[in-house]
Amino acid sequence: MEWFQAALDRYKQQQHPSPPRSGTGRTQPIRPVPATIVYTRTRSVQIPEPVLREQRILTGFESGPFVDAFKILRTQVLHRVREKGWNVIGVSSPGEREGKTFTAVNLAASLAMDVTQSVLLVDANLRHPSVHEMFDLGDSQGLADYLLDDVPIEELLVHPGIGRFVLLPGGRTVAHSAEALTSPKMLALVDELKHRYQSRMILFDLPPILQTSDVLAFSPYLDAMLVVIEEGRTKAEDVERALSLVKHSTPVLGTVVNKVGHSTATPSSMKRMI
Repeated sequence: MEWFQAALDRYKQQQHPSPPRSGTGRTQPIRPVPATIVYTRTRSVQIPEPVLREQRILTGFESGPFVDAFKILRTQVLHRVREKGWNVIGVSSPGEREGKTFTAVNLAASLAMDVTQSVLLVDANLRHPSVHEMFDLGDSQGLADYLLDDVPIEELLVHPGIGRFVLLPGGRTVAHSAEALTSPKMLALVDELKHRYQSRMILFDLPPILQTSDVLAFSPYLDAMLVVIEEGRTKAEDVERALSLVKHSTPVLGTVVNKVGHSTATPSSMKRMI
């Protein structure tokens, strides 16, 4: 992992201190959410345990290194975002199939199990939406249908039976995805989601940084970004390129190294970048 640490060191040396994007920069008070939330307008589905286990979604497992790894990641993320007063986080990776959607889904599930948090996961990978596949939801309308067809957002949200977790699928594929993600309607949605509930964390599952212009176009509207890389797959130069591209538009909260010393997907703890 020396190559990875060297890439991070070079990134940090190039960073310049920047003021918090929101809040005061001080740790925010923890506001508990109700122990039980009754979803009346959001569609609720119960995901069978075999599906959760097959897709390696956290709540399909009672204990073990996999569960512990995401609890550690959750704690690290919460410490940083509360310190900065942030609640809108993007999850991406330098390239494809490096575990970003897997990480985004499981981080969201872990956050939703915390009594102080509710979570909204938005599939913003509009060219290749896949969050609905992890939950075996079949063909689902989602963000694209809201942006392009004016389908009310309340008709698109899904509660997958996990804690205080709601997801917004991506919907149909969109060819001009960067334009859709930076449209006035999308930016108004981000602002509304950010400010409606103080105890809610919003996670955006984004496309790979080096594959499209989507992340660079959308990243200024995030509070921070989490970058996922895969041990043995992601190249050092790709990590450096990805970090250098996003550093001017949004803070990098940290990096998650996926599949470190494991034959199955399990993240290491987050490497702090700020």
